[in-house]
This record gives sequence, structure tokens and C-alpha cells, in this order.
Amino acid sequence: MSIRIGILGYGNLGRGVECAIKQRADMELKAVFTRRDPKTVSLLTENVPVYSVDEAVNMKDDIDVMILCGGSATDLPVQTPEFAKYFNVVDSFDTHAKIQEHFENVDKASKEGKKVGIISIGWDPGMFSLNRLYAESVLEDGATYTFWGKGVSQGHSDAIRRVEGVKDGKQYTIPKEEALKAVRDGENPQLTTREKHLRECFVVAEEGADKAKIEATIKAMPNYFDEYDTIVHFITEEELKRDHSGIPHGGFVIRSGKTGWNNENTHIVEYSLKLDSNPEFTASVLVAYARAAYRLNKEGQTGCKTAFDIAPAYLSTKTPDELRKGLL
Repeated sequence: MSIRIGILGYGNLGRGVECAIKQRADMELKAVFTRRDPKTVSLLTENVPVYSVDEAVNMKDDIDVMILCGGSATDLPVQTPEFAKYFNVVDSFDTHAKIQEHFENVDKASKEGKKVGIISIGWDPGMFSLNRLYAESVLEDGATYTFWGKGVSQGHSDAIRRVEGVKDGKQYTIPKEEALKAVRDGENPQLTTREKHLRECFVVAEEGADKAKIEATIKAMPNYFDEYDTIVHFITEEELKRDHSGIPHGGFVIRSGKTGWNNENTHIVEYSLKLDSNPEFTASVLVAYARAAYRLNKEGQTGCKTAFDIAPAYLSTKTPDELRKGLL
């Protein structure tokens, strides 16, 4: 039987999930839920209904896993605990400073509903988190560095679009080359947040908006921009569409560690991603973990999980024998 997937929110990430489901022989898209008028939403998949988000709970027996595709700033902190009462859920909550709080809220709700909630799934948090854990566990004497970009951050772009007076915008995260080189050279530098990355924003302001106020608000935004060197450019809507229509991203997790009786040997572990489409890759990770949520709940497990709590085999369609023979 196919795993029946619901998508809540049909923006870039939701469409990415839809595309990823198409590639999975063990899954089917059962329904899409939106806060927009359902009649205005056109899916890529034929014969799949679109409903108002208000109707989602009525379909709790028809959906095995609900993938939540809202933003981390205001959507997921409310939506994930609410829907975890009724569905196995997976989200991409990426406000690192608030993950523990989000975990506790989702854990309570999913245990109440006897469901599995998997949070903070994507490439960071998510795949990068796993690589930080693996590398630190293997090379205990060392330092871990994470660099993001150059690329468009969906969460940060969403955050600037919510600033009063902003019509649209994109934010690029850019590693600082001198910091990246020092880490790869095994120098183990002590780097502040500001020394590692630059944040560059391209903003379309509403007509008559106070641009100085917009810029100040963006640069002072906690958990997003306040600890970074941030550049804000004001451009036209036409320039944004022409020059910034893509959603590329990527980054690096690097662990520099020492071994030997006198720490005489240096080792560098590096995991990198180069993504044409940030949301489509994130969506692919979400869909893999939706398979895990379904399997774990079938085993009788409940509560909130993160990427740290789930064995890799739960993500794969291959049997344990196939995994051992082909990948081990």
C-alpha cells in the first residue's frame, strides 16, 4: 500500500514536495491544503484535490503523513503542534535558537494524538546536523565549522518579506572566503558569526514605504540578521524577477580534528552541498523522513523526533539485506 501524503502549504516548498512524491513508488499525494482559495491553486499532479486548511482535520483518516510547508517565523510554531495531534507530521523548522522549544511543543501534541512528529528536517537543520554529529563523534578533539551559501535562504527571505513596507525580497547568505580558507587549511580559527558570513538582501519596497526604517528593521532582526554584516539593496520588482528568480543554495560542514598520542596528526572532514533548487532539495529530505514517520508510527512509536533520533534505514525503500549488500 502506498504511503498517503498530504501537503499543507503550496508555495515553493510545497511544489518541491509534490515533485519529490512523483519519484517515490511507495508514495501517493492524497491532498493539498491551502490558506488561499482552493479554486485558485493549480497542482502539477492530476486528479489530486485541493482543500482549505480548515478541512484538513476532517481527512485525518485518509492521510498517513502530513508534510508542513509553511515558514519558520510564524507558521510552523503554530501549525506543527496543532496538526501533530491528528497526523504524523514532518516540518522544516529552521530557527536554530528555538528548536528545543518547538520540539517540546510538538512532542506533547504528537504524544497526545499517538502520532510521530519529525521536526527541523532539511539540509540545515537536517543533513548538516547529522554530519556535524558524525564528525564530532569521530574526531572528538577538534572544531566544527558550518558555512552556508552562496545561496538564497528561504527562511531569511521569508523573514524580510514579513517586514512592514516590504513587497518582496530575496536574501543571499555568502561565506567569507578568508574564513573558509583558514578552516580548510586546518588552522582551527576562532570565528565569530559575523566573521563567517555576509548576508545580502535585495528588497522591493511598497510604494511610499520608509526605506531607512525597513533597512534598520532587517539589520536588527534577532535570530536572522542582528549578528551578521548585512547589506540591503532596494531594487524594482522587475529587477528582482530578472536577476533573482532562482533559488540556489549550498554550503559546507567542516570538522578539523587531531589524533595521535601527542595530537600530531590533523584530519579534515568536509561535507558539501551545491543545490540548483533549495526548496526542491529540502522537499526531497522531507519526503524521505515522511517515510520514516510512517514506519515509526506503524511500529507504535509516538512523540517528536529529529534527524538525530532516526536510523538511516528508515529513510530508504531498500530492505536491510539490500542495504547491507549494496551500500555498506
